[in-house]
Amino acid sequence: MLPGKKGWAAIKIIVFLLSLVPFGLLLKDAINDQLGANPIETLHFGFGDWALRFLCIGLALSPSKTVTGQNWPMRFRRMMGLFAFFYASLHLLVFIVLDLSLSWEAFKDEVPKSPYILMGLLTYLLLFPLAVTSTKKMQKRLGRSWIKLHQLVYVAGLTAVVHYFWLVKADYTEPLIYAVVIGAVLGIRVAVYYRKRAKVFVS
Repeated sequence: MLPGKKGWAAIKIIVFLLSLVPFGLLLKDAINDQLGANPIETLHFGFGDWALRFLCIGLALSPSKTVTGQNWPMRFRRMMGLFAFFYASLHLLVFIVLDLSLSWEAFKDEVPKSPYILMGLLTYLLLFPLAVTSTKKMQKRLGRSWIKLHQLVYVAGLTAVVHYFWLVKADYTEPLIYAVVIGAVLGIRVAVYYRKRAKVFVS
């Protein structure tokens, strides 16, 4: 039996607080000087990892409805998407503020040597309009265009994985795991799309 309105509100609060735990742990380690030999890199990678994890979770919620027939996971899709954007924003801020010290010259010098930066910026630019238009008010205002706009999240998932592949230099285990997850999510979505088209064609 599914919980009532108050029950779902309590569950959402718990999920929200749990989603803040990675931020709290990284902040605690930063305050206590426990981020290792390269604290900026630890923060940068830590926030980036969690951005990608929340993006994968958000992308997996819709296919989970298809596989399980349960609609309740969709209640958390917007929250997961916003947390992906939250951690992606921290990931970007650490790079620009702490790593580059807000230097435009350093940024221009770094980009040609590190194309993964451009892929990361592209991912962030894809996530930004999704976060801005995530409210129910914006959903009503945009109508069907809202659905088309938010399909960009699948493109963001792909560019995020490419960003990660280009970032690592040796061990590709983690980006491969994310690639498999996002590939499976996209595969399910494509299968559902063609199944619906087939039904329309038959009818």
